[in-house]
Amino acid sequence: MRELDRIASESTLERCAIVGAGRLGHALAAALRAAGVDVDGPLGRGARPEAEIVLLTVPDGEIRAAAEATPAALIGHCSGATTLEPLGDREAFSLHPLMTVPEGGASFAGAGCAVAGTSDLALAVARSLAAALGMTAVEVRDEDRAAYHAAASIAANFLVTLEGQAERLAASAGVPRALLVPLARAALENWAADGAEHALTGPVARGDEATIARQRAAIEERAPDLLESFDALVAASRVLAAT
Repeated sequence: MRELDRIASESTLERCAIVGAGRLGHALAAALRAAGVDVDGPLGRGARPEAEIVLLTVPDGEIRAAAEATPAALIGHCSGATTLEPLGDREAFSLHPLMTVPEGGASFAGAGCAVAGTSDLALAVARSLAAALGMTAVEVRDEDRAAYHAAASIAANFLVTLEGQAERLAASAGVPRALLVPLARAALENWAADGAEHALTGPVARGDEATIARQRAAIEERAPDLLESFDALVAASRVLAAT
């Protein structure tokens, strides 16, 4: 029986290898072992594992070279923005946990996961890995990868950037960051529960132009480098409020 036929006939994943010994590779290996999967690795870049299913957790720019060095029957990567093209002509899949992985490891249970596959079998393997880790899989096509990853960056990376700006302005008024935390958490929870259209509050949502003008003047005085960002966010918030 060919390797791919055997994989397709099995209802569970018994063995896989992980290439890429960074934070994600270590966290995935630990979580899959805890789920009962026999994992080889995480192995260093350039390794040639013998497992028929290999998952690459290398940086995006190294996916192609790592794939070319891996003689696996079925290969996947964990990049959010990268399509399946760098994995070559063989059966291939992607598995991108929609979460951050800190230095100390992570639990994947409850997280979202973008998956894709070059065939029904490849997609089924990606979904099986996601299920083993307790993640909710959603298929994201190659042509949608950049938009999907941009959404993730806005939701996580840019959110931190905005909170950094708020922290800086609050400090100029003698207000510690900790006092902004309940406000930020409540806004995020409201967005999670009701969506952006219903969660927006504050002077833009109220149409309070006088307050917005005073805010803008304060930013121009204390942190003029943030003025362009503030103006763009006010404009975007007006569009959201109008919906």
